Amino acid sequence: MNQPTPAIVAQNAVRRLPRMALLLLCLAYVLPGFIGREPWKNADIAAFGYMAQLASGATSWLSPRLLGQQPEFDALLPYWLGAWAIQAAPAWVAPDFAARVPFMLLLTLALFATWYGVYFLARSPQAQPVAFAFGGEADPTDYARAIADGGLLALIASLGLAQLSHETTPALAQVGFTALAMLGMAALPYRTGTPALAILAGLVGLTLSGASWMALLFGIGGMITRLLDRSGEVDGRERRLRDAGWVAAATLAAALLAWQLQLWPWRMDLGPLQPDWSGFARFLLWFSWPAWPLALWTLWRWRRQLTSRHVALPLWFVAVALIAALITTPSDRALLLGLPALATLAAFALPTLKRSVAALIDWFTLLFFSGCALIIWVVWLAMQTGVPPRPAANVARLAPGFEPSFSLVAFIAALAATLAWAWLVTWRAGRHRAVIWKSLVLPAGGAALCWLLLMTLWLPLLDYARSYAPLVRNVAQLIDVPGCVEVHGLSQAQLSALSWHGRFELKPATVPAACPWLLVDADAQQSVSISVDLRQWRLVSIVRRPSDSNDNLVLFRRVSR
Repeated sequence: MNQPTPAIVAQNAVRRLPRMALLLLCLAYVLPGFIGREPWKNADIAAFGYMAQLASGATSWLSPRLLGQQPEFDALLPYWLGAWAIQAAPAWVAPDFAARVPFMLLLTLALFATWYGVYFLARSPQAQPVAFAFGGEADPTDYARAIADGGLLALIASLGLAQLSHETTPALAQVGFTALAMLGMAALPYRTGTPALAILAGLVGLTLSGASWMALLFGIGGMITRLLDRSGEVDGRERRLRDAGWVAAATLAAALLAWQLQLWPWRMDLGPLQPDWSGFARFLLWFSWPAWPLALWTLWRWRRQLTSRHVALPLWFVAVALIAALITTPSDRALLLGLPALATLAAFALPTLKRSVAALIDWFTLLFFSGCALIIWVVWLAMQTGVPPRPAANVARLAPGFEPSFSLVAFIAALAATLAWAWLVTWRAGRHRAVIWKSLVLPAGGAALCWLLLMTLWLPLLDYARSYAPLVRNVAQLIDVPGCVEVHGLSQAQLSALSWHGRFELKPATVPAACPWLLVDADAQQSVSISVDLRQWRLVSIVRRPSDSNDNLVLFRRVSR
């Protein structure tokens, strides 16, 4: 029996967000972070190293290796996508940028799939608002579009999405395929062929991206949710059984693929038996802000419909991601997969949100993001002019050797984004107060603003601080001619950086020595004597990474043959 809906929404509250404004917001969020930067440490540069190895034919496509090391993220498809993009790119396109193009599309896929997933869930009869006695309630299609706009805004506003969704790593591929799978499951009652293909592509993509266990659990949950669906919409028992069969078939195909390629043991890492609950709670609070309080509000206000498809399906995805974040490492990349579903839950809080709560969200968002934008501008001004002196001194202390540069294009983009934020605040204060997605306009706009400011005004500083390029340049200055270099104890990120930035020919440290130079990670000096006869080497220098004193290399030169 269907329970009464808590949503009371009039037609004038479901005006959709202007498509051009939504498109510009998505572009302002997607493009910065992919354009104009160097590969960053650690996962970003490490993943690019494997893509470059595949593109050059130096390693197996089914078992990528970088100087004999397996990837930290045991995946295949993300590395394939980057390698194919490198191979397909013309000669004038930098390989590191070419490798980012598929990941730009994956982030776009995540946003697109989240919008449509929320839209189809909001079409469910149990998700619809109360019918008024004399008419005037929201039209079902308009209501679904307005809720979908809110879901997309909630995803963009999620603080934890910004950095991880702009890295060329399997984590971004996983979140894109997760959103695609959820879209397919949400659309099954209204379509057949396209949702089935979306589910298959999503679950298989998750499996090939290193999340085979999560693909299996998502598929099982989607199948059960569809079987238990009693919304009485456009289908009956036979339709539900057929849809559940499609989900089961896609799940089985993904599981067989994982078994065939031996992917099952790759992603699961039980980690500590006693997690740091307080630390995890603090991490969860900021990583999923502002979606998590709205999601909790949804669970409370829609508590009589917890088994309904529009609540049960995203709730299952969030629960799987939360459990994975607790028992896998790193937890942030596991929790990233739950953000589309968390944003979906947050969207269904909007038609039940009290005005006082909406005002609180607006004021907090206005103060927080305006303050962040002000800090970014002040620090940028200090880098350019030395005034105010304290921020300039802090930059010089944290990034010694950094030389600021001015980019007119970056300045114009940052200024335009700031002016757009001022206009958005004015718009939110005075117009369209009735629309249900209004409470998420400022959070999404503020998140996009600060991310764009960071990726324009602060990009040279971030490149200097987060890239291995300064460290590799220091190494190259000490080596006469870039060539053969033996390495010991270096991380995948360091190996990738030396290969990409320095064009060194890297080889594992051996006895006897085969190269004229030897690079050792500073933390691995005690174990180097096991692999290397140090009598053949002379210490040249300790090469320090300017922005991180814990990330140094020790350079040796061969003295005997």
